[in-house]
Amino acid sequence: MPLTRITLNDQTSEARIAQISDILHRTLVETFDVPAHDRFQIVEKLPAAQRIYDPHYLSGRRSDDFILFTLLAGKPRSAAQKSAFYRTLTQRLAAQLAVRPDDVMVVIQFNTAGDWSFSKGEIFVGETL
Repeated sequence: MPLTRITLNDQTSEARIAQISDILHRTLVETFDVPAHDRFQIVEKLPAAQRIYDPHYLSGRRSDDFILFTLLAGKPRSAAQKSAFYRTLTQRLAAQLAVRPDDVMVVIQFNTAGDWSFSKGEIFVGETL
């Protein structure tokens, strides 16, 4: 189960947010071993003054359309899975929404099943995160 925060500029339309969300989820299911009904996303639209980033750091040139995906996942994934996820997400955003590859950044953090409580104040004891 990843919990994903998608950070966008404050001019992003609701329709575009829905498309980005769908592309992200489909890519997680297909490349990152995520169950189809496991969809937890937080979308934040921030003005330029609250999205501070270097337009050139390890990238050609980020624009105002820069998207940051921050994933918190409950089980480790292999380097091959992470690479496939990064590549597929970026390719789909480019092909379907004309998002420039330089405008896509992904950060993944991992924790353990015991770090999650899905409801009722109960610690998660499964292994399918």
